[in-house]
Amino acid sequence: MPKPDEKGITVKRADDMPEWYSQVIIKSGLADYSSIKGCMVLRPYGYAVWQKIMDYFNKRLKELKVENAYFPMLIPEEFFEKEKEHAEGFAPEVAWIENKDEDKARYALRPTSETIMYDSYSRWIRSWRDLPLRINQWCNIVRWEVKDVKPFLRSREFLWQEGHCVYETEEECDKEAGLILKEYKELAEKLLAVPTIDGIKTEKEKFAGAKTTYTYESFMPDGKALQMGTSHNLGQGFAKAFNIKYIGKDKKEHLPWQNSWGISWRLIGGMVMLHSDDKGLVLPPNIAPIQIIIIPIFFDKDKNKIIKEAEKIKKSLEEFSVELDVRDEYTPGWKFNEWEMKGVPLRLEIGPRDVKQKQVVLARRDTGKKENVKTSKLSKKVKEALNDIHNSLLKKAKKLLNDSIVEVKNFDGLMSAVKNKKMAKALFCGEIECEDWIKDKTGGATSRCIPFRQEKITGNCVHCNKKAKFWAYFARNY
Repeated sequence: MPKPDEKGITVKRADDMPEWYSQVIIKSGLADYSSIKGCMVLRPYGYAVWQKIMDYFNKRLKELKVENAYFPMLIPEEFFEKEKEHAEGFAPEVAWIENKDEDKARYALRPTSETIMYDSYSRWIRSWRDLPLRINQWCNIVRWEVKDVKPFLRSREFLWQEGHCVYETEEECDKEAGLILKEYKELAEKLLAVPTIDGIKTEKEKFAGAKTTYTYESFMPDGKALQMGTSHNLGQGFAKAFNIKYIGKDKKEHLPWQNSWGISWRLIGGMVMLHSDDKGLVLPPNIAPIQIIIIPIFFDKDKNKIIKEAEKIKKSLEEFSVELDVRDEYTPGWKFNEWEMKGVPLRLEIGPRDVKQKQVVLARRDTGKKENVKTSKLSKKVKEALNDIHNSLLKKAKKLLNDSIVEVKNFDGLMSAVKNKKMAKALFCGEIECEDWIKDKTGGATSRCIPFRQEKITGNCVHCNKKAKFWAYFARNY
């Protein structure tokens, strides 16, 4: 755990990535550790990043006719017993509280909301006219299996959104489950500059109670995959378990089809790990709470003049998120380091000479490159620089992802790929038992997804040598 009085990152990412990651998170002001084991505190700067994700996705949800709502975080134990596969899948993670009422039944702290929401759906849905029902909620989740908290990546409590929709037909249900996955993938690229691989989860890795789980996966510099989000075709199992029925156009009773989908603040952790460096946080411009920091450089005699000019520059950049740092208790160099630590994409420096020459010094956080820019051309230059920073980060991340994928022909090749911190692309039979063997023999590598884009399948499974059903990606993961 980083010491709060230490300034700057004290370890290099290449030498100790877990410690480096923790220091970047804590020292940039995104989050802090909590006195409650397994939990973290989301600080205002980190919440501002999460707010950007919420604002972007809420706009898309509105366009997709999905409404936001909120359901209780306490779930009666009897609800879990209605869908056995779902209950068994979450059993190790559920935190329980004792009910003080006379019946003494326990309540679960929400590990996911299918059961509590579908109890309501059973009362709300009566006719085909009530469908499709599309509801999302932003909420907190509690899962108690975590021993080693990793801020944003794994904690006992975390923030997420979860959508839960109901349809007349499986075709519509599955189509929209796929549509949401596409939306997630676009969010990751447009906001976070994080490229991903999308596909289907294997039987072993799919969501408990789902018919099909769709996923999109990123790959981190330390050689581990990160599941960024999932979308599930739940089939009709939950509808049957919770007695969700409707009268169709044919005047007959039918079971509807359901999907669910979610992303969490894990997105932030993946973005931090992928883009940041030994100076601290690096934020893509579209997700940065502060896109531009203006730092005036002055002596006492010209202080007011420089600050006045800096304020004019700030006003000229109102279309962006801009802050002006006029604190005089810190040196300009100290401020440079602080704002670099916080990952602000652009820094504008203005001193006496710059005022005379009607210019500023523009510094990029991602490359450190500096250039003089005339104030008359600043707005255009800032827009170009912010776009280029995003594109450069995304391009660099795509190269890492592509360079990390190794196509393997046999199990020795898969073992070698995992050992060398790569993602193995291999032919696979899809059997749960075979996947268990692979995980055990590789020391933790799991199937990340069956990619949508499948090449010709001619050959046998990389491990058991049975006839292969598809190509799949394998890697260690968070």
